[in-house]
Amino acid sequence: MVVRLVVGPLMVNCYIVGCKETGEAVVIDPGGDVPRIVSGLVDRGLKVAYILNTHGHWDHTDGVDELKRITKAPWLIHAADAGATNVRPDGYLEEGRTVSFGTYGLKVLHTPGHSPGGVCFFSPGVVFTGDTLFAGSIGRTDLPGGNLEGLLDGVRKKLFCLEDDTRVYPGHGPLTTIGQEKRSNPFFQ
Repeated sequence: MVVRLVVGPLMVNCYIVGCKETGEAVVIDPGGDVPRIVSGLVDRGLKVAYILNTHGHWDHTDGVDELKRITKAPWLIHAADAGATNVRPDGYLEEGRTVSFGTYGLKVLHTPGHSPGGVCFFSPGVVFTGDTLFAGSIGRTDLPGGNLEGLLDGVRKKLFCLEDDTRVYPGHGPLTTIGQEKRSNPFFQ
């Protein structure tokens, strides 16, 4: 089960990904509005196994501290973005690591470019892309640590090799698919 909550002043897509079988879940990019995130978990009877961040920008991490306090769940982020917040990570996300919860696993794909520690989370059929890939666009690369060529290269090599019908859950805006972005995203035409 995937639940999307739009949170914080910059309208970040926060995702609750839950296993119905075990009641375990992860929360991806808790950018604020923590009471709504907690309600989303409680309403579905889910317990947080991990708090995950696709990258360290404040609009995606603003609720981490409060959510950690409430859920006692460990927080994971890529080491290259770990200094972006005041909260100390409980562990780091590296390329190829699989974060397991319930009967699911999310594989970490390191896709720097929007930020040095940008990652995507992949499970067959779905990929959570943070600010790496959007419907019809890509993340900004004009912020400190940004790199346009690196971002484009990461999308081509690590995302566009996924099945065309893989659902893309981005950090902002509407959902899309890998096939749709390969065909029509202006940055790759």
